[in-house]
Amino acid sequence: MVSKLRFRVDNCEPLMPWTRRNFLKTALGGGVSLAADGGLAAPTRRRRRRVRYGAAVSLADLQSDPRLGPAIANHCDLIVPVAELKWKALRPAPDVYDFEAADALFAFAAENELGVRGHTLVWYADMPSWTQTLDTPAAAERALVEHIERVVARYRGRARSWDVVNEAIPDVASSPRERRPSIWSSRLGGRHIELAFRTAAAVDPDAQLVLNEYDVEFVGASFAAKRAAFRNLIFELLDSGAPLHAVGLQCHLRGATPIDRDGLARFVGELHALGLKVLITELDVMDQELPASAAERDRIVAKQVSDLIGAVGAPGPPEALLTWGLTDRHSWISHIFPRQDGAPNRPLPLDADYRRKPFMDVIDQFTGAAA
Repeated sequence: MVSKLRFRVDNCEPLMPWTRRNFLKTALGGGVSLAADGGLAAPTRRRRRRVRYGAAVSLADLQSDPRLGPAIANHCDLIVPVAELKWKALRPAPDVYDFEAADALFAFAAENELGVRGHTLVWYADMPSWTQTLDTPAAAERALVEHIERVVARYRGRARSWDVVNEAIPDVASSPRERRPSIWSSRLGGRHIELAFRTAAAVDPDAQLVLNEYDVEFVGASFAAKRAAFRNLIFELLDSGAPLHAVGLQCHLRGATPIDRDGLARFVGELHALGLKVLITELDVMDQELPASAAERDRIVAKQVSDLIGAVGAPGPPEALLTWGLTDRHSWISHIFPRQDGAPNRPLPLDADYRRKPFMDVIDQFTGAAA
């Protein structure tokens, strides 16, 4: 059950406890954003961009931080739920679907005229424990197909782009044909990937279906090997006739590891030549190994982001650019990769007090933002 939040609609009282029904009811009058007093306020005027910009957001952060909603509505063209569409959140039991949190994010997006990317239909991680009881290929296929059909149908026409399969390549790929182990690969082999794309396309033929991956953008043999395995999987899907429309490059950048600008640009150029769209889906920068000075870190981060999006954009602009969060106040990096010197991490375009950083200036320049 989602925790409760109290909203006020314009000047109407009394305050209501948060439920999906009340959230949707309060949203009907106009743009929804969380105002400083805990009520609802219209967003400030959004910048116009030639390339769409978006950010990952969680319902819990929207509930707890009254500045986040207006900032998202102001800066972004689209959002992607952090966890609300993953199996563990949606499927607490084999015969139970819990859409409450996801529905609330879709309502927030609709009332603020934001697009939504769906993340994710198939992933090796963050799975509910009951999936381990899928002990036969038939049971696994039935569960996978039913899940995709149910979720994609619910958000048909609202989630215009889906990360159908996420992180199918292992961190260390010993050969181009190597795939990451998962509950699905152990029961169904590699065919579960094509099955997922075909199932999603059958439910929503108009949705953009994306294969999403990370760690393919850096200099180094292991990253080149992973990029080669990713490329191999893309070709396998296209050769099979699977409805793969786009490739997602997560781009969780390692601040101390340089971007392979030439190799990445060649790879993206090849994707364009195949007729595939390219998206930057989860951009942020791990800065735990960068200098202590915030100004110096911001400069290095902005330069790395510029190198990355310059390489991705060299063959042609991406379909969209999304960061994995908007403000340093809400970033997974602060929890997983904290700095040993105790200084706050600075992985995102806005700092913890919602002040712009050079990171955001690079995004604005690249996306052609106009006031």
